[in-house]
Amino acid sequence: MFDNRNYCGKLSSGDIGNEVLLAGWIDRKRDLGGIVFLELRDVTGIVQVVFDSSSIPEETQRAEKVRSEFCVMVKGSVVKRTEETVNPNLTTGDIEIKAEHLEVLAESEVPPFPIDSQDKLSEEIRLRYRFLDLRRAEMRDAVISRHRTMQVTRQFLSSHNFYEIETPMLNKSTPEGARDFLVPSRISRGMFYALPQSPQLFKQILMVSGFDRYFQIVKCFRDEDLRNDRQPEFTQVDLEMSFVSPDMVMREIEGLLVEMVGAIQGRDIPTPFPRITYDEAMSRYGKDAPDTRFGLELTDCTDIFGESGFKVFQSTLENGGIIKAMVVPDEGKISRKMIDDYIEYVKAYRAMGLPTVRYNNGNFETGISKFLSDDEKKTLSERLSLEGNVLVIFSCDRKQVVNDALGNLREHIAEQMKMVDGDAMNFIWVYDFPLLEYDHQDERYYAMHHPFTAPKPDDVEKLESLSPQNAEDIRAQAYDVVLNGMEIGGGSIRINKMEMQRKMFNILGISEEEARVKFSFLLEALQYGAPPHGGIALGLDRILMLLLKRESIREVIPFPKTQKGQCLMSNAPSPVAAQQLKDLSIKVVEP
Repeated sequence: MFDNRNYCGKLSSGDIGNEVLLAGWIDRKRDLGGIVFLELRDVTGIVQVVFDSSSIPEETQRAEKVRSEFCVMVKGSVVKRTEETVNPNLTTGDIEIKAEHLEVLAESEVPPFPIDSQDKLSEEIRLRYRFLDLRRAEMRDAVISRHRTMQVTRQFLSSHNFYEIETPMLNKSTPEGARDFLVPSRISRGMFYALPQSPQLFKQILMVSGFDRYFQIVKCFRDEDLRNDRQPEFTQVDLEMSFVSPDMVMREIEGLLVEMVGAIQGRDIPTPFPRITYDEAMSRYGKDAPDTRFGLELTDCTDIFGESGFKVFQSTLENGGIIKAMVVPDEGKISRKMIDDYIEYVKAYRAMGLPTVRYNNGNFETGISKFLSDDEKKTLSERLSLEGNVLVIFSCDRKQVVNDALGNLREHIAEQMKMVDGDAMNFIWVYDFPLLEYDHQDERYYAMHHPFTAPKPDDVEKLESLSPQNAEDIRAQAYDVVLNGMEIGGGSIRINKMEMQRKMFNILGISEEEARVKFSFLLEALQYGAPPHGGIALGLDRILMLLLKRESIREVIPFPKTQKGQCLMSNAPSPVAAQQLKDLSIKVVEP
């Protein structure tokens, strides 16, 4: 019945005169009385079909009765449109189908929203009727782009001697960071599998096994609070390589990202990507995933105000804090009301205020200008390269508070003042992360990336004199790739010797017994000639969101969950039958 079917969007003037068989959905209908125009849509696009009652009266009567979203089959011939009826908005706009036969394959209810609507639709109704939402051009294009990205990934990595190897979906729970999704075992009652947060341990095992280049486009799961760039289940491009340095991993990833951008946006991006250390990123941008599409860089001014007469600065320095400044070239556009809004904005980052001063062509005006000495003004002017009419915004507090406040505020102001180049694709590597961070509340160390990250060789000895004060001085062989201010991938060189891995577990407060229970198979494998190895995981959903310029990763995932972790289409999660719980020896306890 559907042998030799043609695709609507693939027809062109080269098909004029050909007999075609098309199947799809009615996008629009125009009835001119005796002549009916149907726009037929399938996954490739739209083509116009013409029914003329003077030649096919019965088929035209049938066409008069169809409605939007009816699923139909059409037979006819491709003809050239007259010059005045060419539709430049369609790729098939210079041709149409002279219909000979129409068959309704399935009727449709009136959709809850127009498929061709250009209005912003409620996300709730779109996710409830995802099977209809996926018919819309923007979602169709996103899914096709996802397919292309996965294909170029496989082609690129396969051509670079990587093997695509699947790792288990069901494994033991080893929670470090986010919570695991647990899966009860019916056969081993009271026991649980966990869905993988990443294939980390298994890909390291593959390196020990001799598969020196592994990759996988893999689903991962984390039971955590959700945001626009997070989902309980997400897809990552996972890689691991033996006998590599960080530089080798970075070069491979740059090549892959060049292919991805080319497949989605059809343009080249320059390589190598810029590289900055973690310390430089935090110093200049206040974040370890900096957006470099605009300026507004941060400058440390702590030393300038050692003898400051401004009590807020004095108090900050007495309590071991720092003072940073950000220069906004606003030409006087930022009002007092806007500054008040900025002060309110940074409260979310625990900042208690934003001292400001305006520099206007050589003069310091308003704000805290009256508290600044002539020497401070001179040094400040030189340090910040002040010129024109600019606003200088300060933050003074503990280092983390200052970086959080100004790091987020610079992005807020850049968006507000339209400083961001929306077409830019600014990739950057951030490396030399701290290996550890100390939590004073928990009184313990945490791994900045994960417990299997290797320290830099020059910093290994520092582990012997580790203290909460010098923890961040020990650097990891870790690296993140960032696009337009969003981390899209993180990786590291791994620990490949059991003694060092045991030491790391000990530092992190993981006892030998706990390590044996959770990681015995990895520790055992490391005793059998484990090669030096490292890798990275790229967030496929985040990459597509940025390349397609969508506001949320839900816009690039065919069947996403809401911010509450629900699937509105299938109503998951949902209760299960009592017998299923009984088979698993599980009792649900009401909160």
